[in-house]
Amino acid sequence: MELESQIISANEKIPSIVNQTIELIESNDPYSKIQAAKEIRRLTKTSLKYRRQFSCTIDPLVSMLKSDSLEANEFALLALLNLAVKDEKNKIKIIDAGALEPLISLLWSGNSNLREYATAAFLTLSASAFNKPTISASGAIPLLVEILRDGSPQARIDALMTLYNLSTHRENLIVILSANVIPPIVNLLRSCKKSSKTSEKCTALLESLMVFEEGRNALTAEEGGVLAVVEVLENGSLQGREHAVGALLTMCESDRSRYREPILKEGVIPGLLELTVQGMPKSQTKAHTLLRLLRDSPYPRSELQADTLDNIVSNIVSQIDGEDPGGKAKKMLADMVQVSMEQSLRHLQQRALVCTPTELPLNTCTSKVSSK
Repeated sequence: MELESQIISANEKIPSIVNQTIELIESNDPYSKIQAAKEIRRLTKTSLKYRRQFSCTIDPLVSMLKSDSLEANEFALLALLNLAVKDEKNKIKIIDAGALEPLISLLWSGNSNLREYATAAFLTLSASAFNKPTISASGAIPLLVEILRDGSPQARIDALMTLYNLSTHRENLIVILSANVIPPIVNLLRSCKKSSKTSEKCTALLESLMVFEEGRNALTAEEGGVLAVVEVLENGSLQGREHAVGALLTMCESDRSRYREPILKEGVIPGLLELTVQGMPKSQTKAHTLLRLLRDSPYPRSELQADTLDNIVSNIVSQIDGEDPGGKAKKMLADMVQVSMEQSLRHLQQRALVCTPTELPLNTCTSKVSSK
């Protein structure tokens, strides 16, 4: 009986808390509004019920984003973030209330916390399919690319995720590409763990952008760009590897003669062969197709021996084409790896010869070779 009365008492307090907080957020007192925003943030952190009950406070919270008070900006933004989480209606309502203009202003803020919170807000709001075209039309995409390039570590990840969300609306891809997004994506991809969610989103976005010639040109022009994708193909998560092979396949299918050599020279063959045997079904198919496009050697036949990687690849592809894709192909992998290592060593030696002591300091040459 006592437990039941406690539950009834707790339920009776909910309307009172909500009503008192709404009165405060709608008051003209700046201090009261900030305290109300703090309370809304606290109550909506984990409660879907409170998010719905406080949806009526979105308009006054958006008005606080336009305040000259950094404290009001911060707590209103944090409250809006919690209101939008897992609530599609609130996401749309926040945009309809005019939040985009002050949020864009906060992306320019000299306050690093506000910039980070504003980027997180764009990430949450961009999860709504209804909001994607509106966010793009607001001019936010170039600013998000700027955050991806120069923001704090967390802001860069949130900007990437936001751009990925926006990229699923196809009309946004051209806008994203026009903002010179490839270099910061490659920089983030090179620095993050290859099996991480960040890596997955980087390669997913790159795969979408490889449909455009401008995207393919930008990736091959960026130092280490193709290599970064190949490294995900080798060491990424299952989903990341699928996006990586998809990006490379799109490039090679668009212009085999142009992109075949830049892909081959980064040592893509071992990862592709592994995918044909161990990857997910889509990855296997894409890897198989890409191997066919890469199977002819870019070197004169006089330089090849009977057991060169090119010949081994051709044999494996032939096996995969047959009725037993998992038999002899697997047994050939050991030979393939050995020859690949020998070719990689020769490639490293050739690169090392370029770094002569008279041209570069010894430590620079060493770092270049070891980074391969």
